[in-house]
Amino acid sequence: MKKGLLHIFFFLPFIVLAQNTSFLRRTREESKHFNAIDSADVKTPINRKRLYLISGIHVAGYPGTMYLLSEAWYQDFPRTTFHTFNDAKEWLQVDKVGHAWTAYNIAKYSKGMWLWAGIDDKKAAWLGSFSSLGYQTILEILDAHSTEWGWSWSDMGANVMGIGTYLSQEITWKEQRVQFKFSTHRNRYAPDLNTRANALYGNTLPARLLKDYNGQTYWLSMNLKSFTIAGNLPPWLNISVGYGAKGLFGGFENIGLDKSGNMIFNRPDIKRERQWYIAPDIDFTKIKTNKKLVRSAFSFLNMLKMPAPALELSGGKIKGRLLVF
Repeated sequence: MKKGLLHIFFFLPFIVLAQNTSFLRRTREESKHFNAIDSADVKTPINRKRLYLISGIHVAGYPGTMYLLSEAWYQDFPRTTFHTFNDAKEWLQVDKVGHAWTAYNIAKYSKGMWLWAGIDDKKAAWLGSFSSLGYQTILEILDAHSTEWGWSWSDMGANVMGIGTYLSQEITWKEQRVQFKFSTHRNRYAPDLNTRANALYGNTLPARLLKDYNGQTYWLSMNLKSFTIAGNLPPWLNISVGYGAKGLFGGFENIGLDKSGNMIFNRPDIKRERQWYIAPDIDFTKIKTNKKLVRSAFSFLNMLKMPAPALELSGGKIKGRLLVF
């Protein structure tokens, strides 16, 4: 997930395109009620210049991403031949959910780019999904040639699940009634644990927010009005289920070794626990506005879970939380 976030930032400049196109599509669909036009007849013509541009961006993005990641992420680790690595039980699977979240959101925003080029809705959803799979596969290929990691079938499975969550909704409902979201906060650790966290996750605020699995929560946020005929519910009101973990100071166990294999951290007394949440949320895409900048901001915010009160289940106990990030 950490490396996959670089792909999300790559797509951010095109959020405006995605949202503007989505707005135009909604406007046309709404007009059919007044003009008795079947939605199948409402089509956006393909813009060849935009199509070539978006195709070029995607094609160039694959080798470009491999080069940038190879230099920025993998250069400190020796290269090796293709090999696999079974990390299915690592980090209590928080990283796997992160892979799914990244794949989901890349598919969503890639589709927006194809829509901007005039591709019809269904084809754009498929193209966005294949684009996401391609980018995520690049990561695994790079991992497979690094001694630090390896090709992970569980990572690829999580990628497919994220893309499937997106594509299945596009095919079934032509909208995302269940959004895949992310929230994070910086934990404050005791001095000895903070030293270990610095080594694992970095010591800057951005690094901790993006890398510290103890502070991350992933959410499936369901839009209530999309699943009910109750007319008095706000169209933006969601209910979300979240997953996170705590006590993670090592991939499989809370131990750490130096480059020579000597034990430098050993805390089996720290319990590694899964955390489950249920909390209200906001679907910003259901808030109508004609302002392009606001739509773009709403689209970005919809990747993130808004802080809210929540119920938490962890360690076999349920407790209320005033605010969960």
